[in-house]
Amino acid sequence: MRHPAFLLLTLMLSGLAVAAAPSDSPPELQPVPDGAPGPDDVPPVTIKPSAQGRVVEYRANGKLYMLKVIPRAGKPYYLIDQKGDGQFARQDSLDSGLRPPMWVVKEF
Repeated sequence: MRHPAFLLLTLMLSGLAVAAAPSDSPPELQPVPDGAPGPDDVPPVTIKPSAQGRVVEYRANGKLYMLKVIPRAGKPYYLIDQKGDGQFARQDSLDSGLRPPMWVVKEF
């Protein structure tokens, strides 16, 4: 019978702590800049639809490193620039096939 009393006391004290916490004022808001986006404002993902399907372009620091091709008929596949030289290699999935060893440490 000691556990329910401890739980009740903990809930009451946590409620008091939350009620006693000072309310924080909202952070200062900055206005959104006007004008067209510059060359550094390139989004990391771009989706380009076409008649055959869609192409999703992934960029990092403005450089294209991966394409996901989603055809209208068939399975999606990836084109990945592994060396950064602009040569893309096809992969049917992002699964590398590497499986780390796993052991059961404890069962409940």
